[in-house]
Amino acid sequence: MTINITDDAVTGEDAVADVVNSSAVGVRARLWRLHPTDVREIAIAASAEILRLEAIRVAALDTLTLNPDEQVLCYRGTGEWLAHHTMLQIPAGRRIAALGKALRSFPEIENQFDTGDLTFEHAALIVAFCESPPKAMPDAALPYCRDTLLAAASGTEATTVKLRYAISVLEHMFESDDPPPSEDTDRNELRISPTLNGRVAVRGDFDGVTGEMLLSALSNLSMPTPATDGTPDKRSAATRNADAMAELIRRYLDNAATGIDGGQRPHLNVHINAKDLALHRECASTAGHSTGDASTSDGDDLDTLDLGMPDLDMQDLDRQDLDRQDLDVGHMPWMGPLSVGRTRMIACDCMLSTVLLDENGAPLDASPLKRLVTAAQRTALIARDKGCAFPGCDCVPAWTDAHHIKHWAKGGPTVMDNLVLLCRSHHTLMHRKPGYTGQWEIRMGTDHLPWFIPPPGIDPDQKPRRSTTRL
Repeated sequence: MTINITDDAVTGEDAVADVVNSSAVGVRARLWRLHPTDVREIAIAASAEILRLEAIRVAALDTLTLNPDEQVLCYRGTGEWLAHHTMLQIPAGRRIAALGKALRSFPEIENQFDTGDLTFEHAALIVAFCESPPKAMPDAALPYCRDTLLAAASGTEATTVKLRYAISVLEHMFESDDPPPSEDTDRNELRISPTLNGRVAVRGDFDGVTGEMLLSALSNLSMPTPATDGTPDKRSAATRNADAMAELIRRYLDNAATGIDGGQRPHLNVHINAKDLALHRECASTAGHSTGDASTSDGDDLDTLDLGMPDLDMQDLDRQDLDRQDLDVGHMPWMGPLSVGRTRMIACDCMLSTVLLDENGAPLDASPLKRLVTAAQRTALIARDKGCAFPGCDCVPAWTDAHHIKHWAKGGPTVMDNLVLLCRSHHTLMHRKPGYTGQWEIRMGTDHLPWFIPPPGIDPDQKPRRSTTRL
């Protein structure tokens, strides 16, 4: 299809302002008349406007909470009032009211939220941490922790995973006997309700470990499956998940008599640095004896698992570059961070595998003569890349391919420094013909980690980038 830009099309800053500040009625017709550069600017400007309006809505609702009139007093709270007068649902209205109330106690968080450098979800996560910090954390440490979390949540590269990692690090530093909310199994709920039309509605809320097991179990069963004639799978992601759940239940019932599920224990993958696992010596040694090859004596080994970080000084918390630090917490491919305590408990009854790392934390490898990536190499790639390594991509390891940076057909060896995990979309992007618009390049850095070089059309300086979606 060919798109022709008409001579009378509005372009530049005027076009951006015209679209962002006008009604959305007929906006698609106006956007088709613009150059893609202007459309990109419109998308960014609209996103900034949404953040600005979100902050105004939170402030307005909190003002009504403090100074309600007769109309607002007719409802059980300002959240319910807002839901009744908008298309929001009551739980969403309550969350808005709750954040507004909480921000009164944290002006630093409120200021960053009001300036548009903090999303609603990230503000809520930081407030929740500050309202209920780890019990072992002294009061004097709260400002440093708050500033660290605000730094992790600011800027266009901020992600929820990055922020949750920072929270997990702080929780581990001030570890107590109480589990963090993401690991509190007492909060688990699963509601199964038959509906009037003969169907069943399911709603659940699980801890991170249970969620990781569920997502791992559903992964292969929920992947798109083309028809025999090659027609792409037309099912939505929600439909594929529902079909996968039905198949999972069917398989369980088929094996219910024997209780055998056909796999090895555990059906869960967690990465952690061996030196941290070794601190729990009793369970680590027990697991090592059960497998016969687990080592916990060398800090450069990974048992089952992959993360570690240098010691954090409280005076440096607000200056930590969380993009470039390995964090002293466990990591699950689907659900993200997991406390060391919970990881050690899992390690008491699991199969341990070891990934040997160099001084930069990159997995070592010495099997260049095979074209296909071995199981051990893929385990090492997951430990290093933790999913699709392309900058900004959050695709989990189960949905990635191992890509040869220098193609095998051109003499590229099957070694760690020539391999990278890519999702199918970014794998296809890398195999496009040279000279294609948008061509990216991958180079292995001196740190033995993959760096991505954008094309000049995206970055004229072609500054190398790394994925910051997973730390």
